[in-house]
Amino acid sequence: MKKIERLISIVMILLQKKSVSASEFSRLFNVSKRTIQRDMETLSYARIPVYATYGAEGGYALMEDYKFDKRLLNNSDIENILVALSGFEQLITNQEIQTTIQKIKGMTSADISPKYDLSFYDWTGRRQIKEDVSFIRQAIENNWLLKFEYVDQKGNITYRSVEPYKLHLSEMHWYLIGFNLEREDYRTFKLTRITNIEKEGFFTPKTDKIFEEEKQYNKQQDLVSVQVLIDVAVRDQFIERYGKNAVTEVTPRNYLATIELPENPFSYQFLAGFGDKIKIIKPESFIANYKFFLEEALKLYQ
Repeated sequence: MKKIERLISIVMILLQKKSVSASEFSRLFNVSKRTIQRDMETLSYARIPVYATYGAEGGYALMEDYKFDKRLLNNSDIENILVALSGFEQLITNQEIQTTIQKIKGMTSADISPKYDLSFYDWTGRRQIKEDVSFIRQAIENNWLLKFEYVDQKGNITYRSVEPYKLHLSEMHWYLIGFNLEREDYRTFKLTRITNIEKEGFFTPKTDKIFEEEKQYNKQQDLVSVQVLIDVAVRDQFIERYGKNAVTEVTPRNYLATIELPENPFSYQFLAGFGDKIKIIKPESFIANYKFFLEEALKLYQ
């Protein structure tokens, strides 16, 4: 974090808190206490009325008549912001988010205990993808040209040079949107399909037009209506994905789910994950393709 950003953060925190110790600031910004002392001197030179307090609860504070009205956000607003930020913090490694959380907490003297809690599985793969997200975020901010290997849905490997412009999170999957030099057009790349990513140089961001995001993660496909008999044990998973109206009771143990899926291997993989807890009822063409998919998989073990 640059010094000017740290100074602004210090002021924002002091505007909302009665007093903050040098140790607390030191931990928050990962700098020494001496650096915090120099920051306070800089703020004083800039005519920000900061002063030191002493004792067990001593620290730094701002003159009361310098503080602003806190009615812009009430405690409920702050609670909602904290819930959203805390959830996002689990998905991306970013010190700035933690700093923002501390700023938001500092906007109230109340001890906020959010009524909502967001939690995501801390899979090893997700922890590793955070590193790629952090690296690509730096590339976007610093105009780094990136090169990497990319494996498409058919398993083909290509080598790409890309000007990165945006990161997108869709249903727990991260995507990079950028200008592909080889294709001379904008493309969307799924991060888990990228390997050996590294900085290749710098680029000048394009300003002659607003690029169209090729949202491969949201590309329209031909869908078919599929009826699936499902066991009560997996009913909740279908409801979470397709809604309550898509699932109707047949018996206390069995339900009928009517869902729309594209006829491709990804749909078959999705359904196969439920094992013997589901049975496809119709259409016949979908059943035939699904059976062929399973038979091809079984051949690996024959």
